[in-house]
Amino acid sequence: MRCATVEHVSAARTLGGLLLAAVALSGCAALPNGIRLPPPGAPDYQLGGAYDPPAEVTIVSRDRSAEPAVGLYSICYVNAFQTQPGEIGDWPAELLLREGDTVVFDPSWPDEALLDTSTDEKRGRIEEIVGPWIRKCADSGFDAVEFDNLDTYTRSDGALTLSGNLALAARLVATAHDAGLAAGQKNAAEDAAALRARAGFDFAVAEECAAFAECAAFTAVYGDRVIDIEYSDTDGIDFAAVCADPDTPGSVVLRDRGLVTPENPSYVYEVCG
Repeated sequence: MRCATVEHVSAARTLGGLLLAAVALSGCAALPNGIRLPPPGAPDYQLGGAYDPPAEVTIVSRDRSAEPAVGLYSICYVNAFQTQPGEIGDWPAELLLREGDTVVFDPSWPDEALLDTSTDEKRGRIEEIVGPWIRKCADSGFDAVEFDNLDTYTRSDGALTLSGNLALAARLVATAHDAGLAAGQKNAAEDAAALRARAGFDFAVAEECAAFAECAAFTAVYGDRVIDIEYSDTDGIDFAAVCADPDTPGSVVLRDRGLVTPENPSYVYEVCG
């Protein structure tokens, strides 16, 4: 099977051929512009701090402020739809979503403000800020970028829409592709088909898709290009059962929720044997 190019995927989207696009990508390891898709194998999720990965690891995700893992497929984490903790002051006030005069924060992450994706002008200005982050990921040697909080519209009390977030996501994916990076959808299982078809994502990074019975929603769209992170403090987690479940993606890791480094007593890392 010939690898799908960005142009082929765009054509599939235009024709409404989501299934065609997914099938075309399923047997491919490369895209144009030097873009490589994640290989199969054991992942490690290191957003809480970079460290030397265990020997079996083939894929590592790290924050955009870190360096990529040498010799491994490296994914650069970018919080593209909310502010990072401690960085709200770096954003123009008019790009923060407001309810009246009050900035809207993520209820689960109260130090992260939602970005206002409601107009094309604001989406363009957000891309002007996030775009250099993406290009820096490429310049640092990362292979891919994952964009987090694609679903802020669900926490906006109707102020934001899926369409607005998809439009920004499409801009960011195009920027990633132009920089030679694969683009990963982070979470948002319910929107996977739309994000793949309308924004052009290449793979998915899912947190707790086994715990929430969402893995099939990702693999139906991305095939084996799904990376799953399960957390050790989830009630009733049985990682052996997760590994044995045919719905679980082949690339799955069990981590502590704090994603701490190995010298921390809370550190947990396990992959399927």
